[in-house]
Parts: sequence; C-alpha cells; structure tokens
Amino acid sequence: MHTPEFRIHFVAFVRVLTLMAFMVATKGWNAAADAQIDEGVSSGDLMVHAGKNISFVAANSRKERCKLITRVIFILNITKVGEYACEFACNLVIVDIPDGIESIGKCAFLCCSSLTTVSFLTTLRLIGYCAFQYCSSLENVDLLHTNLEELGQAAFSFCEELKSMTMPDSLRRGGRHVFHGCSKLVPSNINIKDADAVLAHLRSQQLL
Repeated sequence: MHTPEFRIHFVAFVRVLTLMAFMVATKGWNAAADAQIDEGVSSGDLMVHAGKNISFVAANSRKERCKLITRVIFILNITKVGEYACEFACNLVIVDIPDGIESIGKCAFLCCSSLTTVSFLTTLRLIGYCAFQYCSSLENVDLLHTNLEELGQAAFSFCEELKSMTMPDSLRRGGRHVFHGCSKLVPSNINIKDADAVLAHLRSQQLL
C-alpha cells in the first residue's frame, strides 16, 4: 500500500493521459476483484472479515454455513481478527494473517480442523483464549518473527498434530492449558498446566 506522499510525487511526474489510463485500469481491476469476491461470498466458500467480534450465539447460528468456507480475506487496515470470526470453518486450509493485525480474538479459529498453514506477521502481539483450539491438522506454527507478547488460555489446546512451534523473545506470558492435548509438542514429563515450564521447553527446542 503506497503512502499519500508517494501518490503526490507519482502524480507530479506522470503525464495526464498516462495517469487517466492508469486510473481506468485500476477501476477495471477493482471491479474484477469485487466480482470474484461477490461470487465467492454468494457461493458460500469465501468469508470476508472486517475485524469485528461475533457473538457466541451468532457464531453458532452460522455453523453450517461456515463449514463451506475454504478461503478468508481480511479488509485492509484492521488491527484484529475478531472473536469467533472463523469458528467451525472446518474446510479452511490456509490463512494469511495480514500485517497490521495486533490480536487474534477468542475462539477466532476454533474447530478449524483442516487448517494446516497460518502465516503470522510482525505486528501480532496477542493470541486470545482458545483461538486455535481443536485445529487438529496444524503441525507447525512459526511465531518467531512476530512481536507476540501473550498466548491466551488454551490458545492451541487439542491441536493433536502440532509438532513444533517457534516463539519470539517478546513472548512473556502464556495462559493455562495453552497446549493441553498437544502430546506431540509437549512431552508427558512436563506439567502441561505450568505455562512457564512449557514455554521454557519450547524455547529449548528452538536452540537445537
């Protein structure tokens, strides 16, 4: 996304006819993109998320529709993935969390059982309560290049296939049961209720 200052300089050095052609082409591109989005939404396989929280009741009422979703896109300039945003999207496989997102809300990806890949960017600071609970196809999570400070309670609990997780030095707090039911990630000799012990073990694995 170009800054306003860039646009000012761009306009100053481009001929008027070229600029008009560029504007027309941009409108055409946007129209084509909008049409694809509308088609995806109407067919039920695409979710467009604007960062707002969804209530528990509303999330449950759209459970069957969420089972159809295979893609989610995020509106520009939002700072969070809202609570219950993609709950029950059991056919969602890949999610790209955009830059600018600072927090992932409670139960945002709960029961996304086909989710295998989530990309996180630098602005992320918080992953909330049960955000990725029962994401049973997740195997690897890379948080190393984020500014994550807190993992909420049960954030990755029952991610049964989770084998590795890398974390940034900025992470200072982990809630209870963050990795409960993640037997491939946390060995049985470590108290799963002791968040500090679990995080210390994961950090030791990063150094190997």
